[in-house]
Amino acid sequence: MSYRRNDFDVSNRVNTTDPVSVKLEVSRIHQSLHAQAGIPAFARAFDDVTALYRGEHPGFEKCDTAYHDLQHVLEVSLAMARLLDGYERSRADGPALGDRLFQLGIVCALFHDMGYLRRRGDRRHRRGAEYTRIHVSRGARFLRGYLPGIGLAEFASVAGPVLHFTGYERSVASIRLPHPRFRLLGSLLGSADIIAQMSDRCYLEKCHDRLYPEFVDGGIARRVTGEGEVTVFASAEDLIRKAPGFFVTASRRLDHDLGAAWQYAGEHFGGANLYMEAVRRNVRFAERLQVGDSIVLRRVPPVTIN
Repeated sequence: MSYRRNDFDVSNRVNTTDPVSVKLEVSRIHQSLHAQAGIPAFARAFDDVTALYRGEHPGFEKCDTAYHDLQHVLEVSLAMARLLDGYERSRADGPALGDRLFQLGIVCALFHDMGYLRRRGDRRHRRGAEYTRIHVSRGARFLRGYLPGIGLAEFASVAGPVLHFTGYERSVASIRLPHPRFRLLGSLLGSADIIAQMSDRCYLEKCHDRLYPEFVDGGIARRVTGEGEVTVFASAEDLIRKAPGFFVTASRRLDHDLGAAWQYAGEHFGGANLYMEAVRRNVRFAERLQVGDSIVLRRVPPVTIN
């Protein structure tokens, strides 16, 4: 198909609103690299994260963040599998990550934003987006307890620092890990998080309709400085007007903080980097969007996760 469907990935082959479709594709990539491996730990993790986001877990409320939703974590997990594959196939004399770290990388991708989910009985926060500033730390604590239950106990202490490559609670340079391979895994994960969301067919529409309300709830739309509170985004339209600047900042983070790990997607696809091609299309779209003082966007209906 020449027309990319809204709920499909950059290859237009995988429905990223369907956990089973993404799980099958990630499993296929894993099997192509590690043919002798048994059933991977991430097979159960796909089922568990789906239950969490749907509100079927006894300890957590259903996901109520429309931008950081199940589709987002599925898109990031698929991108992570492709980056891992591209790295392993092109690493030359670089360190091999192997089967176990592939599994850890996918599990971290699946749970990298679970810190937005509220615990049942949470009366302190009305919406998950109120955890925006600390959601990575919350996810790290969850993984420390979760990994032993799926056979990845040896990574319980490092999964949290790896998760911090996706957020801004810590600078990437300050994250301490016991081996360079874990740092590489973190760079791949942070890159997957950026390229997956910025290449989404409806990225700008989702920023307008879904991300801005999360910014308001999470206190990101305003910032407290030494001189008082300042407005960062005055409205959803203002956020879109500033979108081209996001791409510049994201590119800097991808290239400098995360070691240009995004390039391994090109190795996976055999040349063309479909993620960055889609990102650049979104950049051009953002630059064309402004019509006088109004922003013209398609509406993005709520997605039903199968």
